[in-house]
Amino acid sequence: MDIRRAVGVTVGIPRETLDDLPRYRSSARFSARERAALEYAEAITREDQEVTDGCVARLREHFSEAEVVELTFIVGYQTFASKFAKAFRLVPQGFAAGV
Repeated sequence: MDIRRAVGVTVGIPRETLDDLPRYRSSARFSARERAALEYAEAITREDQEVTDGCVARLREHFSEAEVVELTFIVGYQTFASKFAKAFRLVPQGFAAGV
């Protein structure tokens, strides 16, 4: 999570919340809106998952059309950045060290 974790802590996201991301579905630290966004992001990025009609329906309960477009762009951009870093063997820069 490197830079995103460091930025998250800097903007006030508690470390415990960031640590709970792998358990977002069951963690009380996330609202229904956050769970919907995380489910959608996970479905987009994981090869073993699909963006189902149910996933989109849950997302649209909390986000406008413009917000869905923006969220989709951000997830896509971050996925691209990850693949770009992998292709060029870029190593984490240590931004999250001590965070």
